[in-house]
Amino acid sequence: MQQHIWDAETARRYDTPGTGMFAPEVVEPAVEYLARLAGAGRALEFAVGTGRVAVPLAARGVAVSGIELSPAMVGQLRTKADETAVPVVLGDMATALAPGEYTLVYLVYNTISNLLTQDEQVACFRNAARHLTPGGRFVVELGVPELRALPPGRTATVFQSDAGYIGLDTYDLLNQRLVSHHFRFDGTRQAELFRSHHRYIWPAELDLMARLAGFELECRHADWSGAPFTSESPSHVSVYRIPPAR
Repeated sequence: MQQHIWDAETARRYDTPGTGMFAPEVVEPAVEYLARLAGAGRALEFAVGTGRVAVPLAARGVAVSGIELSPAMVGQLRTKADETAVPVVLGDMATALAPGEYTLVYLVYNTISNLLTQDEQVACFRNAARHLTPGGRFVVELGVPELRALPPGRTATVFQSDAGYIGLDTYDLLNQRLVSHHFRFDGTRQAELFRSHHRYIWPAELDLMARLAGFELECRHADWSGAPFTSESPSHVSVYRIPPAR
């Protein structure tokens, strides 16, 4: 199902240079944070997409590779960086192998939630561990489920409402699933709808997945700037580390 979502039309519309998730104030702190963790080593992005983070990270001098399920998204990435700049392996981030070893593997913008079962998400952690050198790190950027915003008897929350756009999430609380609905419209009677399916993960559950794969939680922040994570934080950046060899 996920392969069909990220098709050629979605890939063409995905990039919004200078705005939204591509705004400099969104991208630059993430790139700075990841470049610092990568150091002189190599980095691997799971679900690299169109290269929103990988391309500027490579421009910083970090050797970046990617794994991506969608050929269409890789095609869009190739309009910005060739195979020598950002090598990409086509495949599922929970199972696909990229050649070599890395000091940093990372997932941004909730992409681990695109894996729709707990088993797949645990496999993703194990796949990250498989690629890392001793002492290497796995970084996960992920939202905190907004279940407190659900009134009794309701299963949907509006997460954004702007001129020409409404975004809402519908929750399946029993199965820990949500569907994000993105409505875009203009002055006509027509509206465009894009949906993406997710399995949401609480931070404590994420930490247990990490432990099952041999990681230790090194730190958790509310964002890429390093702000403290609190009970009110809508998202987090969590850094997991493979213990150094003894």
